[in-house]
Amino acid sequence: MEVKKKKRGPLPKLTPMQTKFAEALIFFEGRKYAYEAAEEAGYEKDRARITASELQNPKLYPMVTKYIGILRDERNKKYGVSYGGHLTELGRIRDQALKDRSYSAATVAEKARGQVGGYYFDQKIVRTGKLDDLTEEELDNRIKTIKEDNAVLLAAPNEESEDKPEDIKPKLPLV
Repeated sequence: MEVKKKKRGPLPKLTPMQTKFAEALIFFEGRKYAYEAAEEAGYEKDRARITASELQNPKLYPMVTKYIGILRDERNKKYGVSYGGHLTELGRIRDQALKDRSYSAATVAEKARGQVGGYYFDQKIVRTGKLDDLTEEELDNRIKTIKEDNAVLLAAPNEESEDKPEDIKPKLPLV
């Protein structure tokens, strides 16, 4: 039994509509749905959702999904963020702001550079607990510290120094 070798033909290429779909999908990513990209590429409106789903399926259209992946990689390489590039760009923005005498913008850019460099960080402490879990003594101490911390707010107003509401007269004539 002989094995027949298949003749190799030309490599499969994407159709113009498939190419346009992939490019629209990546260019408008996050701003348009995939079916809208399919409609824009020229696919029928009635089947746009189905076609968009099929074109993104590597089992059905491996060449299209590969092209979409290539486009995503190119976009990420062009617009991606790297540590060095980010610091350089923030430095350029800061320098331009200083040149334009926009000191506020320069300060913001420099602070952003510091955050990227790890000089600034937001520390947030989340504590959970219930008053029910405290002993009676701990609860008494907690109430005592709250009262001490807010003594100014809890103090009764001095009756001699403050006017009573009925003593206050309007400053503008009421019509």
